[in-house]
Amino acid sequence: MIVFEEFILKSTLEAIKTLYSTEIQSNLVQIQETRKEFEGDITIVVFPFIKISKKSPEITANEIGNYLVQNCNYVYQFNVIKGFLNLSVKPEYWLEFLKDLTFADSFGTLPKNSSGKRIMIEYSSPNTNKPLHLGHVRNNLLGYSLSKILQANGHEVIKVNLVNDRGIHICKSMLAWQKWGNDITPQKSGLKGDHLVGDFYVKFDQEYKKQIKQLTETGISAEEAEKRAPIIIEAQEMLQKWEAKNPEVISLWEMMNSWVYEGFKETYLKLGVDFDRVYYESQTYLHGKSLVQEGLEKGILYQRADKSVWIDLTSDGLDEKLLLRSDGTSVYMTQDLGTAVQRFEEYNNDELIYVVGNEQNYHFQVLSLILAKLGYSWAKDLKHLSYGMVELPSGKMKSREGTVVDADDLVDEMIKTAREMSQELGKLDEFDELQTNEIVKMIGLAALKYFILKVDPKKGMTFDPQESIDFNGNTGPFIQYTYARIRSIFRKAGETGIKLSPLNNNQALSNNKEGSLIKTLYKFPVILSDAGKNLSPALIANYVYDLSKEYNQFYHECPILKEENSEIRNLRLHLSEETGKIIKLSMNLLGINVPERM
Repeated sequence: MIVFEEFILKSTLEAIKTLYSTEIQSNLVQIQETRKEFEGDITIVVFPFIKISKKSPEITANEIGNYLVQNCNYVYQFNVIKGFLNLSVKPEYWLEFLKDLTFADSFGTLPKNSSGKRIMIEYSSPNTNKPLHLGHVRNNLLGYSLSKILQANGHEVIKVNLVNDRGIHICKSMLAWQKWGNDITPQKSGLKGDHLVGDFYVKFDQEYKKQIKQLTETGISAEEAEKRAPIIIEAQEMLQKWEAKNPEVISLWEMMNSWVYEGFKETYLKLGVDFDRVYYESQTYLHGKSLVQEGLEKGILYQRADKSVWIDLTSDGLDEKLLLRSDGTSVYMTQDLGTAVQRFEEYNNDELIYVVGNEQNYHFQVLSLILAKLGYSWAKDLKHLSYGMVELPSGKMKSREGTVVDADDLVDEMIKTAREMSQELGKLDEFDELQTNEIVKMIGLAALKYFILKVDPKKGMTFDPQESIDFNGNTGPFIQYTYARIRSIFRKAGETGIKLSPLNNNQALSNNKEGSLIKTLYKFPVILSDAGKNLSPALIANYVYDLSKEYNQFYHECPILKEENSEIRNLRLHLSEETGKIIKLSMNLLGINVPERM
């Protein structure tokens, strides 16, 4: 398949050599898509050449433009806007591209593991003291989609999850269950295990606040009250017992964690995400503690009088970081050190990408720096996909106060809303109950996933369930409907005996919308590559929306099955088929299914 940009690059280098008797490096030739407000398909930035031409940007651009029109088979006209040379590509090129596209498998993707690069990506990373919530949904969807995008770019990808199953927050839920649980279980309560445990986390916080209030009323400062509240002291004692392997505490911990794991498993299945390997903080924190001991012996870390262990990063422009508490218990950083080392030892990764919210930016900056100081050369290969927080129209959510939107409830609500809106629009009339359930589930999940993934990961966002299921806007259901429309065309074609045949060598475009659609299809490989480089599923999401929008304009302007000219009809059917393939592939990269009918 001809790559037009490579052809233009080669021709531009020849133009410079011929016109100005100078050979230049290819990196001086900047090629980009022509902006929509100007005529043309591809733009060359001329400014780097004016030292060679010794002429103004406009004159230089005109000279190069004339050369390309005369000597480059696929360029038929140009225009100059200041120092930018806008080239128009002959329709014959786009037809040749479409013909090649009909024979291409998985257009734009690279063969599996062809890059020779192994990338590990960590996402989800839940705590076992509460169910997954809306923030986790964004995390999981980003991580899973990114893994598929990186795989499509030819990388070997290892998807991992780190379950934070130990620590003071876990002990809070355990202690609350001990005090007020009355031996309740998921089976007795009818609740999912993660929801039941999350309720006790909320209960702990409610009681903790009561005790703080009581203490402050005696004249103690709020800060001191937070430390002296009996319930927090009990939780800290429970953590020490856990690290000392107290049988009773370990038994309670295993029981409650098993409830949560079952709950997580169900939620992951609903969201359609999975992992190649699951790590548990309870199994990696000891490795981290041994690294801390090693750092102490090397003088990289230091111990304070209270026996707590720290690293001083003030000379690096940061602050001092706690690695072990005075009672010997570890912190998040401790286990992250151990987990990172274990992963590189096990998999010899080229990169390790952490999908974690932007409130942890400092944490990962410190993690990389400590590992480098401990002598790990691969510390530079740690990357943090720092995504923005997701809120509801009502504002922020807080787990401890029980104001979060649980992932399970959100998925169920999305499916319910999809059913209601689809019924209202008459889109379910031809389906039986089994088909309806499958379709509304597909629509509801697409609405949720697309709405979240279309936003640049680095930006914060507000999730609006109603807006996400609009069948006419920049939404998952709109794109699904476009794909279903294409499949409907081919069902009708089959019913009337119309079949695809190879494109004619002398075929011509009969409508500008045909050319616009082909050009949009042509962009996919670059979009996929950029999405991988920028760790941004949003680039794929917004591309597939633009493609769907372009197809619908083409569909309304260009009759397909009613077109009497068989060659034109055949061309439009090929365009529809290739568009459907790219829509399906793009949505798959976002972890979204598309229905055959809708």
